[in-house]
Amino acid sequence: MSDDNIVKFERRKPKQEQRTASPLQRKALTWIAVIAALVLVWAYYQFISPPSLP
Repeated sequence: MSDDNIVKFERRKPKQEQRTASPLQRKALTWIAVIAALVLVWAYYQFISPPSLP
């Protein structure tokens, strides 16, 4: 006898909820990125750029 036409009822696997950053975390990460960019620009002009640049 073939079992091809038997419907198996199984519990659904629980979906994992995707964590999204809260507005406070997003704002903090934005400010950290802006400050990091400013520090990198300062470091470039302080240490790497040729002396002929102003």
